[in-house]
Amino acid sequence: MAEDILQLDELLEHAQFHKEEYGDNFFVFLSKHYGELKLDHSKNHQEEQSEHEQLPFQYQGNCALIIAFFQCNSSSHFNPIEVLNITETNFHYFNLYASLHEEELLQPPRHS
Repeated sequence: MAEDILQLDELLEHAQFHKEEYGDNFFVFLSKHYGELKLDHSKNHQEEQSEHEQLPFQYQGNCALIIAFFQCNSSSHFNPIEVLNITETNFHYFNLYASLHEEELLQPPRHS
């Protein structure tokens, strides 16, 4: 994708060539290189093939995804899962907070 952005100058140069040579506006140019006129344009203008290969977004992406799900009714092939419940803890809490005052600075009023 980044290399396609770097090839945008090639696209603009070739679009300018089409405007001067054939009188194509930009939308006709896009149709000839990326749209419904692409097949006819490629057949009729083989001399431009090297320029066409330099244009961005000339690849076709394909993706295949295969998901397989197997259901086995027999439990003899699998070992049961053992769940461990450990209640022993291995941490301690120490109050490391030290205060310079025995009591808080602001005390609420006391009732007598």
